Amino acid sequence: MSQKISSIQAREILDSRGNPTVSVRVTGDGGAVGIASVPSGASTGTHEALELRDGDKKRYGGKGVLKAVAHVNDLLSKKLKGLDLSMPRRLDEAMLHVDGTENKSKLGANAILGVSLAAARAGAVADGQPLYAWLRSAYRLDNKDWHLPLPMMNILNGGAHADFALDMQETMVIPKQKLFAERVRAGSEVYHALGKILKQKGFATTVGDEGGYAPRLPSNEEAFRVVLDAIEAAGYEPGKEVALGADVAASEFYDAGKKSYMMKVDKRSLTGEEMVGLYDSWLRQYPIMLIEDGLAEDDWDNWQEMTRRLGKKLTLIGDDLFVTNVRRLEQGIQRSVANAILIKVNQIGT
Repeated sequence: MSQKISSIQAREILDSRGNPTVSVRVTGDGGAVGIASVPSGASTGTHEALELRDGDKKRYGGKGVLKAVAHVNDLLSKKLKGLDLSMPRRLDEAMLHVDGTENKSKLGANAILGVSLAAARAGAVADGQPLYAWLRSAYRLDNKDWHLPLPMMNILNGGAHADFALDMQETMVIPKQKLFAERVRAGSEVYHALGKILKQKGFATTVGDEGGYAPRLPSNEEAFRVVLDAIEAAGYEPGKEVALGADVAASEFYDAGKKSYMMKVDKRSLTGEEMVGLYDSWLRQYPIMLIEDGLAEDDWDNWQEMTRRLGKKLTLIGDDLFVTNVRRLEQGIQRSVANAILIKVNQIGT
């Protein structure tokens, strides 16, 4: 049964990296409660909505979110009281109207998103539905063919997730078993096999931001080699049972002035065209199923070339490229760039 918003409360909490973030509690007039905390990325695209931080260097190194919390408690809580939880689009539009900026810089995307997420959860509770089903109902989506996602496990960290031990940010394994539980099992077994192999080879098994190992390997390509060894050591057939994936996060090592990709681990710089050639050579050697952000976020011409050459061979995901922004996605479609998008609500703010 639909309920109206009776109260909205925000507070500052710490995320998994120990950095402040916004947590919001939305309560309906019938007692339904939704609580949500706002995620934040270590490496971010420059075109993302603004994540409002306090900037006070004496407190959490400037990363506090008390301003965003105040915007929720002092402004949004009053503006949104009485709105129907069953109408999330109207709720989001009301917050966007109050903010009035293109990138949500007045209130902060973290303030707006916290309310948006918590309200959606409260709405689902009010209607007695799981969130995934409620969202489709609330947005009047006809597709009911939902299923568990294909897990993509980041077991080797680099880039901004591991103090650039590797230029590539993530090396992933993608188990392909029929049952989800078996996919999780395969990922776990490969992960532990990788730890043993790294120790045998004399590499560190310390972990990065996202829990993957963060060794200082001699080259970026070596990441694929050791993970491939781990897949086999765990008793799986590479490609058929467990595939590889990579989040290159190329914007992190792109020099716009030189129009070059500065690969410090490999001790060389490559043009966009040479990066595409490098990926093509990797595809011939390793069972790579996807590459995310293989080129910089504004290197549109080379993204076109990469999609033309590799787009039928694997999934090319735009994360920093699209930043969950409809306008950038439309531009990508018009220019035939990438063939998949990564959706992150914190990039867009609702």
